[in-house]
Amino acid sequence: MGKIYKFLAFDFGASSGRAMLAKFDGEKLTLEEKHRFSNDPVNINGDLHWDVLRLFFEIKQGILKCANSGDRDIDCIGIDTWAVDYGLLDENDKLLGNPYHYRDTRTEGMYDEAFKIVPKEEIFNETGIAFNWFNTLYQLLAAKLSGDSALKNAKTMLMMPDLFNFFLTGVKKTEYTNASTTQFYNSEKYEWSYDLLKKFGIPTDILTDVVFPGTIVGTVKPELAEELGIAEVPVVAVASHDTGSAVASVPVVGQKDFIYISSGTWSLMGVELDKPNITKEAMEYNFTNEGGVNKTIRFLKNIMGLWLIQESRRQWEREGELLSFDELERQARAAEPFASLIDPDYPAFQTPGNMPRRIREYCEKTGQKVPETKGEVIRCIAQSLAFKYRQTVEGMEEVTGNKYNVVNIVGGGIKDKMICQFTANATKRVVSTGPVEATSIGNIIVQAMAMGAINSLDEGRQVVKNSFDIAEYTPQDSAEWDAAYETWKEIIKKA
Repeated sequence: MGKIYKFLAFDFGASSGRAMLAKFDGEKLTLEEKHRFSNDPVNINGDLHWDVLRLFFEIKQGILKCANSGDRDIDCIGIDTWAVDYGLLDENDKLLGNPYHYRDTRTEGMYDEAFKIVPKEEIFNETGIAFNWFNTLYQLLAAKLSGDSALKNAKTMLMMPDLFNFFLTGVKKTEYTNASTTQFYNSEKYEWSYDLLKKFGIPTDILTDVVFPGTIVGTVKPELAEELGIAEVPVVAVASHDTGSAVASVPVVGQKDFIYISSGTWSLMGVELDKPNITKEAMEYNFTNEGGVNKTIRFLKNIMGLWLIQESRRQWEREGELLSFDELERQARAAEPFASLIDPDYPAFQTPGNMPRRIREYCEKTGQKVPETKGEVIRCIAQSLAFKYRQTVEGMEEVTGNKYNVVNIVGGGIKDKMICQFTANATKRVVSTGPVEATSIGNIIVQAMAMGAINSLDEGRQVVKNSFDIAEYTPQDSAEWDAAYETWKEIIKKA
């Protein structure tokens, strides 16, 4: 038997994180969850922050649990997180405050301020990135316009996974897939958009060199390795934007034109391209061009995703009733089809709060039946998401000129079998689902490539196919879904 590799992946989502240990025998991966923890943003004096020191504590706990359970001989470590958020370091490499959460309200009004300085079309042509209120560009502009002392005193800016890599290794680098989400990186030239930042008066000397997925950033610092009971193992820059890692795990082999949904708090729906698509049509659809493994482009759309269900469930818990997702799905299945529909990306749904009330207000505003029960609210969300996916598939086909017959869904969202079936029904395409732990698996595939255990991304996707179950859903009730889709398109125009 050949070498058994051990790869430790840290995957941070918007609400939780986990440490996943993978063992790889050359053909198949096996996964073991070593540590799971909540990721709870903290509201202080009206500002929403990430509790970054606690999150680094959880990284150390994950490593300790490996070491204390007989798996101290890990070969390397990789970290992925959400995109766009960053930490600032001073001249002594000390952290200047807790990083802001992307749902903080400080970016309100920043579109208007930005477009006064640089036209919208110029920003898109330079970066290829869709316009989202939380993009790093608008966060930094908000910091500059407010006179934020942290930005004034900063010597280094690191995206969140790069900040954690720095805490582990002492090396300051920025990984490509996360850099590409900032809206001030040019993925055609593979360099920061320095001139764009200068026009906004945002400092450029705080940026670090960009490295690509599969680069070894450094090794765990000696004092940390001793504290945690491991060797000074390599830390790999994986596709550190969690969607980049998730897309790397999509189990399509030898297939160039495929469409995917990375389904979780957000639904990231798109295709893989060789170069950015910065056409006028792409900008009008608000499609984005983010970096992927092997310098590919993730041409995709951000859709609000399961956030709507998660936030509704949190509201019901605050009201004293905690229901499982399975129970909510059961109630939704029993509700009347197509009674109420929403645009999942409606601005009022973007921030934390009473989501069921906001959904009812939307339905009342658009002259629909107002969903009252929990099942009616969840069914409204699920059907509306499926229609949003159909609209996005049709837009992708129009802009790229390709035809996509199968929708590949990966990530935790595939546990919701009702939404998977609704997606097949709405899109009139076969839906292929799996793996569940897509982000961790994609993280691990890139670690394996960095260590020479896997030779290519295509080989890595074959390993995923060998290792994990894939399920399929076929379209049903197409006529009813077609009619309801036309109704949905009219409703979202009214809001």
